[in-house]
Parts: sequence; C-alpha cells; structure tokens
Amino acid sequence: MKPRLDLSLYLVTDPAMTAARGLVETVRAAAAGGITMVQLRDKAAGDAELVALARSLVDALSGTPIPLIVNDRADIAAAAGAHGVHLGQEDGDPSRARALLGPGAIIGQSAGDLAELARVDPGLVDYVGIGPFASTATKGDAGAPLGAAGFARLRAATPLPAVAIGGLGPANAAQAVAAGADGVAVVSAICAAEDPEAAARALRAIAWAGRR
Repeated sequence: MKPRLDLSLYLVTDPAMTAARGLVETVRAAAAGGITMVQLRDKAAGDAELVALARSLVDALSGTPIPLIVNDRADIAAAAGAHGVHLGQEDGDPSRARALLGPGAIIGQSAGDLAELARVDPGLVDYVGIGPFASTATKGDAGAPLGAAGFARLRAATPLPAVAIGGLGPANAAQAVAAGADGVAVVSAICAAEDPEAAARALRAIAWAGRR
C-alpha cells in the first residue's frame, strides 16, 4: 500500500546543517514538530553510507505516517526500504524508478519551467516539486526564482500535487501556499534551526494559515 502523500511540510535534509545535532536526531525533532515528509539528500555520501543513513531514518520514522524519500537514487531507496524517490529532470528515469520500487512507492519529480513540467508523466509520478520559489543557497544549480506569480503559473499547468521548493522559510511559506502549493519543502529553516521541533511547528502553522 502506498504511504499517505501529505506535502504540507516536506523536510529536505542537509548533512552539514545537521552535523552538530545529528541527522536522525534532527529528523526526530522535526517529526515531533509536524513535518509530513522527509527527503534524504546527501550528494557527497557513498552508497553504503547512504543506505545506512536511509535505514536509520526509516527506523526513526517507524510508527509515524511520515514517509522517507531518497533524493535521486531509486536503488538506494530500494536497498534501504525507503518509501520512494525524488528525481531531478536529469537524475533518473521515473519509469525505471517505478519498475524498481513498485506501485506502492512515492515518486516525485522536479520542474522549474513549463517545458520541464510537460515532461513529468502523471501516470508515473505522484507529485511534482516546483521551484525554486525564491533564491536558495542549498542547491547550486537552481534556476532563477519563480516567485509567487511564476509558481502559480506552473502550478496551474499540472494536475499533480505540487510542493514549492527552493528558498522557503517562515517569511514566504504562506505566499507559496496561497499561490497554490500543496505544501512547502524546506532545508535550512529546520535543519539549521536551534530548535527543529519548534521551527517545524511554526512552519506548519504558517502553511495551514496560507491554506485557509
């Protein structure tokens, strides 16, 4: 059975920002604060380390409805028993990911413009990450910020659930939701917070306010 897809507050992990506290401890705290999904993103880790990290997060999230998604690597997701994968436009084939992970997995894909959005197949992909919404320092190859108007234009062009990605935090989360986002994906707003649980709780309240 496919896990519940709730994009409301989607945490994307950063190894440097979580190093002092610990990745698992940060995710546990954020889970207590109300995150609804977690994406393991670590471009520098080797395969064995990624599998171990993913398995640790699967264990940490056991008993919660929060699915663990692995960035780019469907093979790592399969090996670790994660709940799905998030693919960039150039970082994997959704059809191969679906074949490997099966119908019960969550597959997400990024899109930054209408041409990329047109390549997202709603028959294979469960949600789309649209962005960057704002300027971001956590992804060096991100394109120009879309802003609320640009996000809304892309959001209207897809039937899939959409999470706003890139440069999201307390100052603009409500704007993204008001522009049509089903949720917001955040990195530093939680990973670099002194209190990840409190940061997650505040962000979720902001997202819900925007939805209302």
